Amino acid sequence: MINSYQDLEVWKKAMELVTDIYKITQTFPKEELYGLTNQLRRASVSVPANIAEGWGRGTTKGYIQFLRIARGSLLEVETLMTISYNLGYVNAQDLQE
Repeated sequence: MINSYQDLEVWKKAMELVTDIYKITQTFPKEELYGLTNQLRRASVSVPANIAEGWGRGTTKGYIQFLRIARGSLLEVETLMTISYNLGYVNAQDLQE
């Protein structure tokens, strides 16, 4: 039974993503602290945060809107990870996970 956004599998996976992104970006060059590192972390945090906020809106329409925003943030993370791969900051395994 789902009583909270915390019961949603998608929210749990999004929280794992945040943890993974934080771990991966710890190895990024220091000059990327305010560039890719910051942007990746913010975008990844936005995914579960928007799922939770949408749930809290209490309406299907509001929830769907926030799920769309979360999806957009997820695509942003994907793009930033591809850029990080192209620059040699992450390996192929990190990109696939």
